[in-house]
Amino acid sequence: MKIHAIVIVMLIVGWGAGATATAAEVTAPFDAGLARLSEILGSLHYLRGLCGANEGAKWRAEMQALLDAEAPSGQRRAQFIAHFNRGYRAYLQTYRTCTPAADLVIRRYLEEGSKIAREVTARYSN
Repeated sequence: MKIHAIVIVMLIVGWGAGATATAAEVTAPFDAGLARLSEILGSLHYLRGLCGANEGAKWRAEMQALLDAEAPSGQRRAQFIAHFNRGYRAYLQTYRTCTPAADLVIRRYLEEGSKIAREVTARYSN
């Protein structure tokens, strides 16, 4: 399953419906998974472009969809954005050209991102 389809599933099941921000921002039990997914999306945004996928801002748009569904404002949103940026920067510092290792990372991240989304959806959706 592609990350895009998973983000759509997240929107459909309404993950963000029960989470509201308060003065001391509430965290959801699946935030660790979404933080890792954010980091993976940032990594894919850089690596897929580097390896000539011609997807434009696809992975940034996927991140935006996750943010819109989960954290419209506040500290949670800032944390997810920080994870996305961390994933992007980690590979920006490491890879200047597409290599077989970069292709392997892409494949592994696509699998890991799909797995995280499936597990979070299965465990926490209504």
